[in-house]
Amino acid sequence: MPPKAPPAPLTASQESLISLFSSFSVSALKAEEVARNAKQAALFSSLVESLGGEEAVKAYTWDEEKGKMVLVLIAQGAKLDAEGRVRVLSKIAEGKFARSDMVLAGIKYVETHPRDLNDADFERAGGVGINISLAEIPDLVSKQFDVIKPSSWDDLGKALGALKQTDLKWASAVDVKNALEAVFLERFGTKEAAREKKNNAPKPTKAAASATTTPASSSSAAVPAPALDNSKTMFTEGWLSRLHAPGGNPQIHPELREQHLKATGGRVMTRFPPEPNGFLHIGHSKAITVNFGYAAYHGGKTYLRYDDTNPSAEEGRYFESILEMVRWLGFEPWTITYSSDHFQRLYDLATELIRRDKAYVCHCTAEEQLINRGGKESQARTACSHRSRPVEESLVEFERMRKGEYKKGEATLRMKQDLNSGNPQMWDGVAYRIVPATHHRTGDEWCIYPTYDFTHCLVDSFENISHSLCTTEFITARESYDWLCDALEVYKPRQSEYGRLNIQGTVMSKRKIKKLVEDNYVNGWDDPRLYTLIALRRRGIPPGAIISFIQSLGVSTSSSNIQLVKFESAVRSYLESSAPRLNFVLHPIKCTISNVPEGYRVLAEKPLHPKDPKMGSYEIAFTKTFYIDEDDFRMEDSKDYFRMAPGKTVGLLGAPFPVTCEEVKVDGEGKVVELIVRLENEKPKKPKAYIQWVSLDPLSSSPTIIDETRIFNPLFNSDDPAALDDYLKDINPNSLTVVKGAMIEPAFWSLAKKAMIDARKESEERTAKALAESKGAEKTIEGGETKRKEGDDTPVATVDQLVGLECVRFQGLRVAYFTVDKESKLGCLEEGEEVKAGRREGDVLILNRIVSLKEMTSKKTV
Repeated sequence: MPPKAPPAPLTASQESLISLFSSFSVSALKAEEVARNAKQAALFSSLVESLGGEEAVKAYTWDEEKGKMVLVLIAQGAKLDAEGRVRVLSKIAEGKFARSDMVLAGIKYVETHPRDLNDADFERAGGVGINISLAEIPDLVSKQFDVIKPSSWDDLGKALGALKQTDLKWASAVDVKNALEAVFLERFGTKEAAREKKNNAPKPTKAAASATTTPASSSSAAVPAPALDNSKTMFTEGWLSRLHAPGGNPQIHPELREQHLKATGGRVMTRFPPEPNGFLHIGHSKAITVNFGYAAYHGGKTYLRYDDTNPSAEEGRYFESILEMVRWLGFEPWTITYSSDHFQRLYDLATELIRRDKAYVCHCTAEEQLINRGGKESQARTACSHRSRPVEESLVEFERMRKGEYKKGEATLRMKQDLNSGNPQMWDGVAYRIVPATHHRTGDEWCIYPTYDFTHCLVDSFENISHSLCTTEFITARESYDWLCDALEVYKPRQSEYGRLNIQGTVMSKRKIKKLVEDNYVNGWDDPRLYTLIALRRRGIPPGAIISFIQSLGVSTSSSNIQLVKFESAVRSYLESSAPRLNFVLHPIKCTISNVPEGYRVLAEKPLHPKDPKMGSYEIAFTKTFYIDEDDFRMEDSKDYFRMAPGKTVGLLGAPFPVTCEEVKVDGEGKVVELIVRLENEKPKKPKAYIQWVSLDPLSSSPTIIDETRIFNPLFNSDDPAALDDYLKDINPNSLTVVKGAMIEPAFWSLAKKAMIDARKESEERTAKALAESKGAEKTIEGGETKRKEGDDTPVATVDQLVGLECVRFQGLRVAYFTVDKESKLGCLEEGEEVKAGRREGDVLILNRIVSLKEMTSKKTV
């Protein structure tokens, strides 16, 4: 083959172009290549002119990356007209496009929209402003998975292709693929297992194809958690139905699996591991339901484990409250443990990790560690200067940390993981840090404490957890979780992640709620306008309604961001069938019957619930004087108004006859103070409307006057106050209305007493059973109180945890659902007291509105 001829000498015009290319930070070699291509050279020249010439080009800031993008435009933008090329080039020059694939997408958009090019759509098509973090990828992939609906591992390539048609094409391709494979693993098991199952599956017969199969899990003889309705599909369909069987999680050594199964008997073992540094909120109710409910459904056990590794933030009241809320929701821990139970064992394993040259003591500051880990932008990582220190030296330094020879921040123990990983959780995370604080349980025995990333997986291992269930925010921690277990060659539980529960219109950050409490925007952590569980309980939300709500949502890998109105609708639906009904007047107007004598009194029987005769009934007295609500009266009548007005006839719920308004009495300010009505007891016709009322009847101590009726509305005006720069400015000034002097019929007293008696009986039965079945419990109930082993400060199940005034719930007819607030003082509701209608001296009756009878369409208060 003859030698290749040398290239022709460059013309003056070509040399000028190459020189101009240097302004774009394009290499001389690439510039010459374009200059020798007549079409590309002409295109480049037109681009320069479109920017205003050579001087205008130099006015922009160009770097190597922008130069590469200009070359992409030159090579791929031949089909664009001059205006289109200018639009793309301008985005490059302005720094809007960050990568070459964004330029290609922008070119494609301009090609397909030559006449109707919208700048906002153009930028979005090119990925401008679309920044998808590593933490967001799993949730987005999971949502798209449910849209694509692949049926097996065979569809992986198809699914990846579909994801490239969404905004995920702008995320890291490797991270997207990893997240997708994680979802496939959860849905379909391992590739090998799926392939083996496919190869070994018998060919279905016609009969088999039409048969209905029962999931293996449903054959369990387990007693479900008290609050769960297992007729629903929470555990038989969706994410929870696809979890591995006990022992199905792979181990670094086969014998670890066998030891685990021997210890658990092959049962499902889960744990709920809250940090005792605050009160639980509505999001935790899902975690509790998932962990306790999944184990109970499969006949397994659940630990309540306090993750008490940060003594500077922990308080005794949080330990007690956490157990109380778990029990209030209807669940009983198999046993209660603490991460601190294992401090010595964790320390020994940390020492072993150093011996294996998989951990080292670091003296970098937190800021220096952040820089070494790539900074806030997760750039290239740099190995810490202490990473290569000898094992023996780290052992000595770790012991010095243990003895308190270093102050806080002067030394940490870091795991020697993988700085080249794409996962930040693998960038030499901290295993131990110095915390100079007295621990709630171990006192001053320790001055160094393990981190969550070091503790969590190892305590899961110690407790033989079969399913470590957590929310998707921990998905990136799974690699570190597995790494540490394998590095120490201990049993490795399987971490699986589900979407967390969020409620719109509120804040759940402990820091933000603490600010609300300390600055008196609300009245404590249990203020019913908050969404802490203690606040929801005080507001009167039934725990069964919360569980029912969670079950209705199901469990998937997608986060649930639910509107407040949907949550309240679920509560309303639950109360509709479970709450008795009483006549209730919020703003009373006195009514006097003109055509009956003094002392007129007629008794009638009224059911506590019109659709549930099992709730029973009570006797109600209809008298000459009674009260109606001011909202049920209007001075001016109209065709579309059916309640009381001058000359109008209305029915009274549960009363024997309707009444007609004859006269209206007003005070000096024109306010209605009394209505004179006529009893339609002769040939009455059926009225078009019925309203509630409460009689004035001294014989039955009617009415019962309510000191305060508290009406709660959303605390914030916007749907996402947590996202605002100043969420405190978003507070709704009408979030609480207090009404004084409302009235309720005297049947309230016997209903309330029965509710308290039933609650105590149920609590005694549950508590006795819980103590009898809990692992290692040396506790008994004596005289209604739980006795614990001497010296044991572990929170225990008690009767009083489940008995509170919020157990008294009812519907105020045509008004709302109410409960009794804990600030009330009602002598006859105390244990052993006689039930007697009417208030006693010193009684204080305060009611909380649980929810309205229908969805509120605005922030308007009652």
